[in-house]
Amino acid sequence: MPLTSPARACGIDFGTSNSTVGWLRPGSPTLLALEDGKATLPSVVFFNAEENTVSFGRAGLGEYLDGHEGRLMRSLKSLLGSSLIDGRTDVQGTVIAFRDLLTRFIGSLKERAEIQGQRAFEQVVLGRPVFFVDDDAAADRVAEETLGEIARAVGFKDISFQFEPIAAAFHYETTLSREEVVLVADIGGGTSDFSIVRLSPQRAKASERGSDVLANGGVHIGGTDFDRQLSLASVMPLLGHRGKLKNGRAIPASIYFNLATWHSINFAYARPVWAEQQRLLLDALEPEGIQRLLALIRERAGHWLAHQVEQAKIALSDGDTALLSLERFAPGEQQLLTRSEFDLTTAILVDKVEAAVGSLLPAAGLAANRIDTVFFTGGSSGIPQLRRRIAALLPQARVVEGDLFGSIGAGLAVDAARRYGSGSAA
Repeated sequence: MPLTSPARACGIDFGTSNSTVGWLRPGSPTLLALEDGKATLPSVVFFNAEENTVSFGRAGLGEYLDGHEGRLMRSLKSLLGSSLIDGRTDVQGTVIAFRDLLTRFIGSLKERAEIQGQRAFEQVVLGRPVFFVDDDAAADRVAEETLGEIARAVGFKDISFQFEPIAAAFHYETTLSREEVVLVADIGGGTSDFSIVRLSPQRAKASERGSDVLANGGVHIGGTDFDRQLSLASVMPLLGHRGKLKNGRAIPASIYFNLATWHSINFAYARPVWAEQQRLLLDALEPEGIQRLLALIRERAGHWLAHQVEQAKIALSDGDTALLSLERFAPGEQQLLTRSEFDLTTAILVDKVEAAVGSLLPAAGLAANRIDTVFFTGGSSGIPQLRRRIAALLPQARVVEGDLFGSIGAGLAVDAARRYGSGSAA
């Protein structure tokens, strides 16, 4: 039945790169505006040391990129299912638990949604990847439990979970006039998740949809992995990666892997790391790269460089070349990156994602020609090589692009209304 009053519950898509909150209301947009009139809130927390403030989203990223002294935290979702979730980090001389960082961010999502919706939310459907952790059911269960505990800590009383690609399917279903068998390809910042679902206007009326979900699968590969591969192959060599010492040994690589991974960038700023790089500068066969690396550490420009790499990846999804600036720590220097270089560098990631999709068809008991539609969502589904390879597995299916950043949040709102109904806030 069509919704005649606002839903009691909201849906939250806590993403690796961006987050959204959906709330189903008659005659109103499903996604709530979370920052500056926009539906997405970048999953960023910035601790501003100069003003002793904490900011989120675009505001936090903007303060950091403008050069304010402080600590930037991004890709927070990647902490779920990792050993770091129970760890702590130093922020402006104060030790903060990583779990508390996630609580602050999700609490901000709830607060912003309630201000925009002018009501309290006590029920929520949280999106989750098909696998928080690959091939480890126990760790995956702990990750979901952790997210649930955080949701309760910020004030939600009734909490449900839905696979993100299933949520995207529910959103796509609202546009259909006939039955389709759909492969949903949700390729986000941290994971690639896939579902084969039977959808139709009639089936949308059912309260239980388990029999319509023919197969689920996924792999812990997303946009941040493509960023990391591009960075390690094309950017970190400018800082000495893969260089040699005078004794013929390779320059240690751990700092480069840390700088290429959003949630470990701050490890590069530790005092022992600075001392080690000073020693390596004396022993490097080509010291120019280590000099750039030391300048980056001195300027604490790791997150800035990671942002440049991410923007270059986005540019290479639309064009054949991208210019990457090193201005913040190497004035006047830049690096030309090419689409062919990006494709070659990330081919191993694409192979793994393609294999995950390929395994879904036999799991569903379907031949490729039984899939009517491939529905792409998630910010990283725009990577041309990735999209091309997935579509090639299903040559007879039509390709539909959803709202790359909003389909999941909107679908979670549909599921929240189905689960918790409509009516006034509790």
